[in-house]
Amino acid sequence: MAEESVQHSIFDHRRAGVLCHPTSLPAGTIGADARRFVDFLVDSGFSVWQVLPLGPVDENHSPYKLQSAFAGNTALIDPLDLTHEPWWSPGDAPRSDLMPQAWAHFRKLATDVEWADFTEFRKREAAWVVPYALFKILHAQTDGRPWWEWPEQLREPHPDVTAGLLAEHMPALNAVMFGQYLFDRQWRRLREYASERGVYLFGDLPFYVDHDSTDVWWRRHVFQLNADGQPACVAGVPPDYFSADGQWWGNPLYNWAALRDEQYGWWLARLEHQARWFDLLRLDHFRALESYWSIPSDAENARGGRWESAPGGELLQLVRERLPDLALVAEDLGTITPAVTQLREQFDLPGMLILQFAFDGSPENPYLPENHVEEAVVYTGTHDNDTVVGWYESLEEGARHYIDSVLGTDGTAAAATDAMIRAAYASRTRLAILPLQDLLSLGSEARMNVPGTVGGNWQWRFDWDQIRPDLTARCRELATECDRLVQSPAPAAKAALV
Repeated sequence: MAEESVQHSIFDHRRAGVLCHPTSLPAGTIGADARRFVDFLVDSGFSVWQVLPLGPVDENHSPYKLQSAFAGNTALIDPLDLTHEPWWSPGDAPRSDLMPQAWAHFRKLATDVEWADFTEFRKREAAWVVPYALFKILHAQTDGRPWWEWPEQLREPHPDVTAGLLAEHMPALNAVMFGQYLFDRQWRRLREYASERGVYLFGDLPFYVDHDSTDVWWRRHVFQLNADGQPACVAGVPPDYFSADGQWWGNPLYNWAALRDEQYGWWLARLEHQARWFDLLRLDHFRALESYWSIPSDAENARGGRWESAPGGELLQLVRERLPDLALVAEDLGTITPAVTQLREQFDLPGMLILQFAFDGSPENPYLPENHVEEAVVYTGTHDNDTVVGWYESLEEGARHYIDSVLGTDGTAAAATDAMIRAAYASRTRLAILPLQDLLSLGSEARMNVPGTVGGNWQWRFDWDQIRPDLTARCRELATECDRLVQSPAPAAKAALV
């Protein structure tokens, strides 16, 4: 452990939380439905809400394939919340073209104070919001083609070209930036509401960024790209038990030497931005901070890759100095070496324990409840796993019998789900996170994502009728019984924003 470890307040008490992305809320937005979900969490004894990345997605809706490492997904903005803004025209219902409609209202009716607030946002966030707005405009003008297929003068931003584009497209750029302003306002209001009710917001940071993204286009030199904008090598993972050829992700790799020369400015800005949205942040694919799998772009599959060292220790030291209040969790799943574990422990970062991975028959399996460590976050499953019901029902009979013998269950998926939830609550870990699908005992139809597939993912939503009073009471009883109930503030704020 590091000599100057500071225990973050989130981990000052045993806690329980729920994993539910805002798109899975009945309305799929971050307004009234999200505040109602916070109320459900508080009533049920939870004090942490974990979400997936919040950035703008493509047509496949994956929150891990984002057009920007900084921007928010404006599709999450609650239209009804906007109608309560002073600058919204009374009686004008939200339309499907919400952002242009909202921008038209704002331009016409906003006060000088409201304009000043928007102007301040543009100035404060200019380093990322201006490139993002320009990227969106050029994407639209080129029929959605990736940036490396744009006209030559646009592929790599030059000051003279950029200045001309900004002047030419300023009205459209302001409209895009206004959407980010609205997203930021609504998310900050949600975070304030959650804080008032004693709920921490837990975010998720994808390790890599998408090739066709603002960040790669605007800052090509901090990625391993050839002169034509194509990756020299791409990201992935080597062959393992689950994939004989490994996994080819295709993301461009970081040019760590260039990042070091800039004192990791882009990474620090990215994390600082997330710290304004979240109290706790999961570092996805943490092991790549120690070493990453580099696959030549012309290789047939991920087998052709090799391990390359990364300066994760330098970066994490700067993060600790610059952002001491941001709590981090390391996603350390998969094949983890002693060096990766040492890096995680050096900076006192909790790792992840997945109960679905516990039943391989080995008594030394770290995911078995009796082997859990306090400095970790336990899950029944993640967004990439099937639900516990679906997972249990998909197993062979012998595997189900073994699980029943370990959990003391009666051979039904419902009993296995209840036992897994109870095991998570009872774990010695400081934080237990339960996917909402498992709390609702749903099957594979509610699975969030199937890795390696494209269509049909990220679309599950629940209905408020599924949240029964007995579920709320049962979760609160478990939190009390397992010492995970943290006294929340008085509910006076509950009615204030709903």
